[in-house]
Amino acid sequence: MKNVTAVFDIGKTNKKFFLFDKNFKEVHKEYISFEEIEDEDGHPTENLPALQKWLKAVFNRILEAKEFDVKAINFSTYGASLVHIDEDGNPLTPLYNYTKPLPEEIVTSFFEAYGPKEAFLQNTGCADLSMLNSGLQLYWLKKSQPEVFSKIKYSLHLPQYLSYVFTGIPLSEYTSIGCHTALWDYEKKDYHSWVYKEGFDKILPPIVSTETSINMNYNGNRIKIGVGIHDSSAALLPYVRSIKKKFILVSTGTWSIVFNPFTENPISNDIHNTDTINYMRINGKPVKATRIFLGNEYKVQVEKLNERFGVNDDFHRQVKFDYDTYLEIMKDFNFCYKWESIFDEDMPDKTKMLYHKYEHAYHQLMTELVLLQIKCIKKAIGTDPIKRIYIDGGFSNNDIYIKLLSHNFRDKKLSTTDASLGSALGAAISISDNKLNSKFLKENYALKKHVPFIVSG
Repeated sequence: MKNVTAVFDIGKTNKKFFLFDKNFKEVHKEYISFEEIEDEDGHPTENLPALQKWLKAVFNRILEAKEFDVKAINFSTYGASLVHIDEDGNPLTPLYNYTKPLPEEIVTSFFEAYGPKEAFLQNTGCADLSMLNSGLQLYWLKKSQPEVFSKIKYSLHLPQYLSYVFTGIPLSEYTSIGCHTALWDYEKKDYHSWVYKEGFDKILPPIVSTETSINMNYNGNRIKIGVGIHDSSAALLPYVRSIKKKFILVSTGTWSIVFNPFTENPISNDIHNTDTINYMRINGKPVKATRIFLGNEYKVQVEKLNERFGVNDDFHRQVKFDYDTYLEIMKDFNFCYKWESIFDEDMPDKTKMLYHKYEHAYHQLMTELVLLQIKCIKKAIGTDPIKRIYIDGGFSNNDIYIKLLSHNFRDKKLSTTDASLGSALGAAISISDNKLNSKFLKENYALKKHVPFIVSG
């Protein structure tokens, strides 16, 4: 029987379960998605009871099948989500969705008590204040549902709640506390003073390192159970563990997030810049991150292009970088696209289509999106001496995106990785004693180095 580490990787859409062998190779995978349910205000939210049932059913089935010897289990999930449990361990509220709007009077009263806003955001490494900050969820609950709040024994971030489902031990850990929660004071390296004033320290469980695991007897099996990890921090971990030199990671998807784990200046002084935020590494060190809604905007604009040119939905995937087309675009460069989900001062008031061919219009789109990405990368690097860029996620397979980025960062080494297992693998690594060597990314992540194209002129 093969020794394996099990990981539940819970995204907003897909819930995945993996088994990894001792070399972190995937030996089993399954996934499911649930219809969202509604909270008391009719806002869509995670179906927590169904999720909990599925976790137990999958894990018990794997243990009973005896095909694998499960030595450890861990959990990676999206952040900004709290489960409030009573003294019997039962959830008291729905898992409120971080997209739920926060009443304006709550934010106003918060800053009246704990402002000024600029100083607060800088200390806590947050951009805006909304339900995306889990600390504000607690504050909102206390003010708007005091009777429910009074029954809370513990409030657990989602990765730690999933761990609790298996261990019955309530804990907190750094990566969940550190992702734009408004709970953590990065200068003090402790909860912000407002957390103590509101008495939230009494319902937030003890903090342990993300690498902590609990050895216990689970259904007659000796298993090491991890405390869970925030998915963005988990995705960064295999890189941090296997690369010796300083780098940034551009993790692309609906959001394109640039992580700088080596920054000397994690807190942004530009409080009007809502897209510079902080994450936390598993040891509590800050990670400066910048983000842009790139994948979302790409999807919106490609749908419009497909319609305009009458091509099928997958046509954009076949368009490869064409040097002559790019030269043509750059000769008298104009901004043509008006973004729908991103604000940029260079964009026109409305989209102007200058091309009769799909390929040209698509090259123009990618050129403009990459210019936005370059700004985002430069902001994350700041003045840090970083010479390496790694790109994973959806855009790592986009030929034009990669060629234009490597061309614009000719002074740096640019590599792509296929990290479809990213956060799941990070969760497995965080509770493992195995050291990763420099070949790890090549062997597990299909690491590819890219050389900038040569401009003839």
